[in-house]
Amino acid sequence: MIDSSTNLANTSSNKPHNYHEQSQIDQTLRLREVLKTLPPFVKDYFRAMEPKSSARTRINYAYDIRVFFHFLMENNPVYKNYTIDRFTPQDLENLEPVDIEEYLEYLKVYKRDEDGELITNGEKGLARKMSSLRSFYGYYFKHRIIQKNPTLLVDMPKLHDKAIIRLDTDEVALLLDFVESAGEHLTGQALNYYKKTRDRDIAILTLLLGTGIRVSECVGLDIKDVDFKNNGIMVTRKGGNQMVVYFGDEVAEALKNYMAGDREAATPLPGHEQALFLSTQRKRMGVQAVENMVKKYARQVTPNKKITPHKLRSTYGTSLYKETGDIYLVADVLGHKDVNTTKKHYAAIDDNRRRKAASAVKLREI
Repeated sequence: MIDSSTNLANTSSNKPHNYHEQSQIDQTLRLREVLKTLPPFVKDYFRAMEPKSSARTRINYAYDIRVFFHFLMENNPVYKNYTIDRFTPQDLENLEPVDIEEYLEYLKVYKRDEDGELITNGEKGLARKMSSLRSFYGYYFKHRIIQKNPTLLVDMPKLHDKAIIRLDTDEVALLLDFVESAGEHLTGQALNYYKKTRDRDIAILTLLLGTGIRVSECVGLDIKDVDFKNNGIMVTRKGGNQMVVYFGDEVAEALKNYMAGDREAATPLPGHEQALFLSTQRKRMGVQAVENMVKKYARQVTPNKKITPHKLRSTYGTSLYKETGDIYLVADVLGHKDVNTTKKHYAAIDDNRRRKAASAVKLREI
């Protein structure tokens, strides 16, 4: 019998895949490895999840659920002598709401089994892990494999709204100006590295600020995805849907400058020939590399703001909403499936607009 994971890996090496297809393959193989460290019965749940979730989401849920079982073995006397493969759905049913509450308390600070690293979770992390557990329990409850679902009797952690961190208009200009002229203050090896990456970095920053695409969408771009005739890029959104995102003249100029210069002159390593943005190792840039690049430049311009690629996305969304006042357009361009997600992020701007509206109508001319 041929191992399906080996077969999948062989398929990926025989036929070239684009970035998103290869990511899907890698994540699927990784998920299979994680599932080997969980009780056998959980595979039914993840198989049912597949049609309505990404491989990345399933991996995150698998890690969350593994933490839950490890918590039970470490902290619940009933499961003290258990090994992971001994758990059955009935063990889920035997737990009480207080056990789930103790788990939430445990999640605030715990040691990871693999390397002993201390892990902490804020309210957002707690909410996600509780959501994973509720979904897990919900599957077995819905299919009448268990008769009790104690997770429904435990309140979800309360999430407090946080102020959106973004660049102001003058800070956007300062950031781009700084990247263009940073070489004036560098010497030696640092200057050589800057010269090699300057046009690429300007192209990436301008693209992120001028389109609001996600960093994962940015690194997944191939040369063929850029259409200068219509000033658009074909991006692959969350869930695999493709969409054309249009850009303005400033973005077009930055992309043309990079593509006609450094990118044209580069000789990518095998398997990376189509990638739009290359690292100095001549490979497709990864998400972490772009995040590090953005942070490196941003802390020189706005040291009091922790700017990430996602904050550049928020900057674009804010600017677009201020210019158009059309929340549905912003949701569409940013690739939000639910407009309520967009409304939540830009509620503060709505409040300012309502304040201005209060003084816009004059009852009596003075």
